[in-house]
Amino acid sequence: MSEKSCTELNSSPEGAISIAPSYRYALCVEYAGAAYRGWQVQKEGGVPSIQEEVEKALSKIANAPVSVICAGRTDARVNATYQIIHFDSPVQREDRAWVLGTNTNLPDDIAIQWAIPVSDEFHARFSAVERRYRYLIYCNPVKPAILPKGITWTYKQMDVERMQEAANYLIGEHDFTSYRAVGCQAHSPVRTVKQLDVYQSGQLIVLDVRANAFLHHMIRNFAGVLMSVGCGEADPIWAKEVLDAKDRRQGGVTAPPYGLYFVDAKYPDKFDLPKSQIGPFFLS
Repeated sequence: MSEKSCTELNSSPEGAISIAPSYRYALCVEYAGAAYRGWQVQKEGGVPSIQEEVEKALSKIANAPVSVICAGRTDARVNATYQIIHFDSPVQREDRAWVLGTNTNLPDDIAIQWAIPVSDEFHARFSAVERRYRYLIYCNPVKPAILPKGITWTYKQMDVERMQEAANYLIGEHDFTSYRAVGCQAHSPVRTVKQLDVYQSGQLIVLDVRANAFLHHMIRNFAGVLMSVGCGEADPIWAKEVLDAKDRRQGGVTAPPYGLYFVDAKYPDKFDLPKSQIGPFFLS
């Protein structure tokens, strides 16, 4: 268990300054994002966010205000099975209390999966060396009634081999200007995509993407291009032509957010975090 120092006035007559300990914890959060404007607390009031719900629930267990930092801020309607957060608490609690106690105070579409104490050196965002997402596409002539906000539905049929051929052009270190949102605030458009696999899992087509970091809408823009290739509207080489253009206007449609899941974040072994099971759990 780590102790992070913070200062507060001692009640002694001399008014001396004493050091009060605080304790850092890492947690794994799973959520269905359909009802939320995204992970981050919004500036305008009354807008639901996952961060706000998690902070309110943790604050009840800590009996003090809690502020959390996440591995990667997900957009509106996006899901997560392995969102890593950290926070500093003025009190110690058993790991079980952080999990079960917090979940008691959370809505049904958000759940803490585990909690562990970590050193002050750990930072959910800056300590992460890799992130992983999965994008789920359901191809069927008729829309689904099950998980309508947990997958992206299309009535068009997709050719997985064509999609993989196009995806291969996006692997490696590139300037992804064409694949990021116009309003993306990242200082650099350069990212390193380590894996982009396209495969069938039951009735779902899965885009499985690992990178050192991602740009705003990057995976959904990948999905938009790959879906156009998969249904025969464009040739696989188009993915590279879009990449080389370095112009978002050449990139086609941004795919819907519902099928996107944040499924893993990698950290140095020294932090000894529990490993991700690589969800969502219903994938075969």
